[in-house]
Amino acid sequence: MTWYHAFGLTELLMLAVFLLLYVAFLRRNFVMSRRLRSKSRSVWVKFFVRSLYFALMIIALLGPSFGAAQREVEAVGKDIYVAVDLSQSMDAIDIQPSRLAKVKFELRNLVDAFASDRIGLIIFSSEAFIQCPLTFDHNALSIFIETLNTSLVPNTGTNFGAPLEIAMEKLEDEEGAAPNQSKIILLISDGEDFGENTRTIANDVEKADIKLFTLGVGTPQGSPIPTRRGYKVGPDGAQVITRLDDRSLRDLADQTDGEYFEITDRVNETKQLIGAIQEIEGQVRDTRFVDVQANKYFYFLLAALVLMVLDGLFTVKIIQL
Repeated sequence: MTWYHAFGLTELLMLAVFLLLYVAFLRRNFVMSRRLRSKSRSVWVKFFVRSLYFALMIIALLGPSFGAAQREVEAVGKDIYVAVDLSQSMDAIDIQPSRLAKVKFELRNLVDAFASDRIGLIIFSSEAFIQCPLTFDHNALSIFIETLNTSLVPNTGTNFGAPLEIAMEKLEDEEGAAPNQSKIILLISDGEDFGENTRTIANDVEKADIKLFTLGVGTPQGSPIPTRRGYKVGPDGAQVITRLDDRSLRDLADQTDGEYFEITDRVNETKQLIGAIQEIEGQVRDTRFVDVQANKYFYFLLAALVLMVLDGLFTVKIIQL
């Protein structure tokens, strides 16, 4: 037999209160029986019955489990690669405290929402790199997310094709990968795509039956890009203003039969994004049988209730003259 709870302070206090009150009750009866010069042996009958159902209630509270049984357990999940744009424009502050800081915060919510799925992280601008391969270790993944910054990649433009190609290759080649219909790519960016082969790679993603979601971050009004010396300026010396250009992201989602979501100063569609991913049915990765024991507290609770009812229905003369 195993127990859901260990005998602890709560049960000890309950036992102490029961004994204290019953000792006071017994003492009162013995004093009365002495004064009346009568016998009070029947008081022990009540004490035995009440002690018995009190003990049964304590056992029920501890949650006894017994009787081994086997249950089939299926490990179901999805494979998700998140590609994050780390071009310098992601430091813009039109989304407070910055576009990248907001993305990092929402990524932590996304990781928490998919605790049973494998998630990987790709960083990109003009080139793409795997920051974290597909993993169930979401604590390690959260550390990688926390360290994201725009100095991790070269800042010479934005190429959507590079992260899509890497994500597709890894999702196809990964050992123990889920079937295609449970493979997902999430592309997060704020800018226009300058990649020359993005459309071709997007077609390959669609043919591979990999679901693609895009998330645009920024505002149409835009903002300057902070640097260590102030704000970024162009070749003409004018301050550079970066704005959310959602056309490439929307076109990419449409081309692959995916969905586009947005984070601006007015809307945050992260919850809708998480909901859309959750609607995709995960695939069974593994099936196994495990030994389980059911909590049988109700047997003891039922016996205690029966004794309580009998205790109330049948009276015993405590003091006999």
